[in-house]
Amino acid sequence: MAEQWTVAAIQMRMTAEKEENLARAEEAIAEAARRGAQVVCLPELFTGYYFCQVEDPAYFDLAEPIPGPSEARLARAAQKHRVVLIGSLFEKRLPGLYHNTATVHDSSGQLLGIYRKMHIPEDPLYFEKYYFTPGDTGFRVFDTAVAAVAPLVCWDQWFPEAARLTALRGADILCYPTAIGWHPREKAAFGTAQHDAWETIMRAHAIANGVYVCAVNRVGHEVLAGEGLEFWGGSFLCDPFGRIVAKARHDREEILLAVCDRRLLEDVRRHWPFLRDRRIDAYADLTRRALI
Repeated sequence: MAEQWTVAAIQMRMTAEKEENLARAEEAIAEAARRGAQVVCLPELFTGYYFCQVEDPAYFDLAEPIPGPSEARLARAAQKHRVVLIGSLFEKRLPGLYHNTATVHDSSGQLLGIYRKMHIPEDPLYFEKYYFTPGDTGFRVFDTAVAAVAPLVCWDQWFPEAARLTALRGADILCYPTAIGWHPREKAAFGTAQHDAWETIMRAHAIANGVYVCAVNRVGHEVLAGEGLEFWGGSFLCDPFGRIVAKARHDREEILLAVCDRRLLEDVRRHWPFLRDRRIDAYADLTRRALI
């Protein structure tokens, strides 16, 4: 694997048209590659609006098999631009069985594998349990020519267990395709705190595990119910010490790039040896739902 590699986060504004979103994603991938990216990550469910704002059986028609048409477009983009590409698709596994799934293609266009989102939220305007079966792939790490890449998806980013298990499987970088935003009427009172918590938890994962983190959000105000959701952007890349090395704004599309250095990853872990000092003999209770 490479001593250094460049990662790109593609912060996008979505439309209702799948073809338009795919084409714009392909353009952004091409631009990221021209700017030197070797690993590129797209936002969660980037082929359309965030449909989980409502419970409507018609939206199951948006799902696709993997391999399938949108996956094939990602494969061609990865091959054409010689990048490792992390995508995010609504997967139809069987009739009536659907997943929120990340894809990982290597720079030859080969589908290295998939990761099915493990943690599924259920909140106002985030009705994901209606659509998505919890993942059964386990937490996965994909070895590529440049880095060991761990795809996790949105709600997974709040769970330290997910970050830890991928780090223990050798991940160099955690990539989080994301669709998160503000309820407009709550933004004034809670918006800053919500965004700060989101960013802080992932920076903490980077520190606790000595890994790079790439968090990729969408932007734009999408209204499928009520006042809709104002997706807050704020995509960022941070190093194994939790320092933000690139960060997007809240209100526009951007392509973030950052250079990752394997020597820094090693140096941070040598001086902050959290993996060495874990008390694995004392953690069995973590597999229980509660201790009271």
